[in-house]
Amino acid sequence: MREATFGQYYPSDSFVHRCDPRAKILFLIVYIVAVFLGNNFYALGACAAVFVLLAIFSGVPFSSLLRSVKAILFLLLFMAVLNLFFYQGETVWWEWRFIKITKEAVYYTLFLGVRLFLLVLGSSLLTLTTTPVSLADGIESLLSPLKVIRFPVHELALIMSIALRFIPILTDETGRIMNAQKARGADFETGGLVKRLKAVVPTLIPLLISAFRRADELGDAMDARCYSGSKVRTKYKKLTFTWRDFIALIVGASLLTGIILLRIYTVALI
Repeated sequence: MREATFGQYYPSDSFVHRCDPRAKILFLIVYIVAVFLGNNFYALGACAAVFVLLAIFSGVPFSSLLRSVKAILFLLLFMAVLNLFFYQGETVWWEWRFIKITKEAVYYTLFLGVRLFLLVLGSSLLTLTTTPVSLADGIESLLSPLKVIRFPVHELALIMSIALRFIPILTDETGRIMNAQKARGADFETGGLVKRLKAVVPTLIPLLISAFRRADELGDAMDARCYSGSKVRTKYKKLTFTWRDFIALIVGASLLTGIILLRIYTVALI
């Protein structure tokens, strides 16, 4: 859990870090749409090339980005098993009784794995290059037209900002609780899956107590400062688009256009 990167910020002064959070959020949306529209490895290769380019310009180590994939390893393995053994195809590569692995199943499993891999990496790059406060300000600015229908935009952005800030805090708290349990003789590393899950249960109660205590202290601190999200609030730092943001949006639009053209003029995966 200490190696989880989602919700953590990597400080730097790179090209991507200086971009407006609204531009980065819009680019991520376009990137996700492009990944889902891609129906072959050529399209995913184009998305991967754009991501590598952004990762280089962000200055974030690739090791930090790859650590974010550890959280979905079980999902990738579960998805691979389901697709390998239950996806129907014509070219049989291996067969044993009712189990049959086809060429199409292998290709489709690899395709879905790469797609999910790119989605997680893209989301992690956003959180690693954008502070939670900037991310919340960007979301609030993008959703500001909803204020016409009295949608609580500021409250929603505040909730997301607090949630992102609490992820690394609760992760560290979990590590401290587990170390305290180990000092008392708890074993989290040996035995089967069921035994390990049972060993983790005693850490959940103190973690929940700590989370509620932190939330209560945060609420008291906000009340002491007379915070009220319903009133019109001013910004210390105003978001402004620069030439970097226009370049990012042009790259995103070019990527989406290229993926649509590939989808039209190339053959699908299966």
